[in-house]
Amino acid sequence: MQVLKTQFDTYEDLVSYVKNLAPWSEGEPSFIRGGRKSAEINLLRINPITYASTRNYGDGDITRLSPYIHHGIISLNEVRNFALTKCSDPSQIIKFIQELGWRDYWQRIISVNPEWAWQDIESYKTGFLVNDYADDLPDDIIKGTTDTSSINAFIKELIETGYIHNHARMYLASYIVHFRRIKWQVGAKWFLKHLLDGDIASNNLSWQWVASTFSNKPYIFNLENVDKYFAKCVDTSPLNNQSINDTYEALTLRLFPKLKEIS
Repeated sequence: MQVLKTQFDTYEDLVSYVKNLAPWSEGEPSFIRGGRKSAEINLLRINPITYASTRNYGDGDITRLSPYIHHGIISLNEVRNFALTKCSDPSQIIKFIQELGWRDYWQRIISVNPEWAWQDIESYKTGFLVNDYADDLPDDIIKGTTDTSSINAFIKELIETGYIHNHARMYLASYIVHFRRIKWQVGAKWFLKHLLDGDIASNNLSWQWVASTFSNKPYIFNLENVDKYFAKCVDTSPLNNQSINDTYEALTLRLFPKLKEIS
């Protein structure tokens, strides 16, 4: 059995060593560095008070702690306890604590119902049947060459860094399931392939929530919403985002025409 090297003089030496071990890997390493020291540095940077009002924005005060939580480097309890030291009143960080609670909740749901990780919990509430959704991702999504610029930017970030903002994850999931009519399981598996924080419970149940198999309606978005939250981060010009540039009413009629027939 090969004994792996664990000590390196520089970060560059580490990168070179890993590339030799995994010659199939592509691109440069993610900006997210592993290890307890990196986790502690990121923990010290969090601002749980401003998190509530800015977390949906691409440049908001998010924590980027999920990769460390997922790999057991830092615990939810540790994050919560530290966050409480950053406020004078716990009510100031309710939203932050709630989000930690959701992560724990997803884990408990899957531990009790492991089959829900990959099976539809409920039927789609889109007017379509399971067989109406595709079983594979098309190349333009895999390569980030769709006709929608903002979506391509999110795909590129996912592939190159192993991380994207949670709001962007919802956009991508909605685009794949509803705009392109592909099974949520296909998208969830694709996410897990690339995400450094690829937790099956949080990832897959979130995909089911977007798809409407674990919620009372499908989640959709439009260009106006992307522009509101990510205009500083991606191209939100109407010319380059025509497929999502419409009102919610018009998009609902286009994406779910059978709902009108059912009602």
